[in-house]
Amino acid sequence: MQTIDMATTPLRALNSALQAAAASGEGQWEVVNPKGSHAVAVGLDGPIAVTIKGSTGYYCAGMNKAATIHVTGSVGPGVAENMMSGEVIVEGDASQYAGATGHGGLLVIKGNASSRCGISMKGIDIVVHGNIGHMSAFMAQSGNLVVLGDAGDALGDSLYEARLFVRGSVKSLGADCIEKEMRPEHLEILRDLLERSGADAKPEDFKRYGSARQLYNFHVDNAGAY
Repeated sequence: MQTIDMATTPLRALNSALQAAAASGEGQWEVVNPKGSHAVAVGLDGPIAVTIKGSTGYYCAGMNKAATIHVTGSVGPGVAENMMSGEVIVEGDASQYAGATGHGGLLVIKGNASSRCGISMKGIDIVVHGNIGHMSAFMAQSGNLVVLGDAGDALGDSLYEARLFVRGSVKSLGADCIEKEMRPEHLEILRDLLERSGADAKPEDFKRYGSARQLYNFHVDNAGAY
C-alpha cells in the first residue's frame, strides 16, 4: 500500500498521482491528513482502492469510475457526484446531495445523509444506514435509494423510475411519489444491496416508493404540482 500525506502533498499532486495509478491499475493507496480538503480522489478511472483516513469537504470521489474509495470519516456536499461505477463507502455522515446525478456504482453512507440525497440519480445505487434529509431523490430517474432510518419532507419529488426503499418513517412524499407494492423482485434487489453494503436489516421491514407517473405529460389538473 502506498501512502500520500496531504500535510505535505498539495491536492492537485494527490489527484494527479491517484488518477495515474487508476489508469494503470496500481493497487492500494492510503490518503492521510485530508483535514476536510475538497475534491479529494476525484476522476478516478480504474480499479484501484483508496482509503481516506479522515473527513473530507466538497465533492469527494466525484466522477468515480471503477475505483473503490473508502472514507473513514464524514464528507461534505456532493460526495460521489456523477459517479459512473465502482464503490464509495463513507463511515460517517454525508452533507447535501450525496450521489447526485450518479449513473452507476454503489454509494454507502454508514451515518446520516443531509438534504437532496440522490438528487437526479441516473442509475446509481445508494444505501444510507441512517436518516436522510428533505427533497431526497428529487427528479430521480433510475437506480435504487435504500434508507435504513427515516426520510425527511418531499421524498421522491417529481421522480421518474428510481426505486426508493425506506425502513423508517417518511415525513412527507413529494409530488407524484406514492407508496408501491413490494414484489418478490424488489425484495431480491433490496436483499442484494443490503448485503453488499454491510447493512444489518431485513428486506421485509422496508416500504417501497416510486412514481405515480402522473407528471410524465403535462395535464392542466396537475399544474399545481409542477
